[in-house]
Amino acid sequence: MKRIFLLSVLVLVLCALLALVYAGDYLSLRYRIPHHREQFGKVTVRSYYAIEKKANKIEFDYAGTEDDTCVHSIFPHFGYSPCWYLSRHTEKGIDL
Repeated sequence: MKRIFLLSVLVLVLCALLALVYAGDYLSLRYRIPHHREQFGKVTVRSYYAIEKKANKIEFDYAGTEDDTCVHSIFPHFGYSPCWYLSRHTEKGIDL
C-alpha cells in the first residue's frame, strides 16, 4: 500500500516537473529570454516522392529542397518543430 502511494506521488511530481519545463520553454521563446536569442531559424530539407508501384515496390523521386522554419527551443511551439530535431531529420517523404 505504501509503495503504491509513493509511486503515485513520484509520477505526479514528474508530471508537474515536465509541465514546468514545457511552460518555461514556451515563455522563454515567447518573450525572447535571453533577448539576443533568435526565436526562429531555417533548416534546408530535401523532399522526395514515394510512389507505390506494382508488386509492392516503391519508387523514390527527388522533389527538390526547401527551407523549413523551426523554433530554437526544446519542445515544438507555434506549429513549428524544434531546430535541433529538424536539423537531424533533413529528409521529408511525400507518399503518393
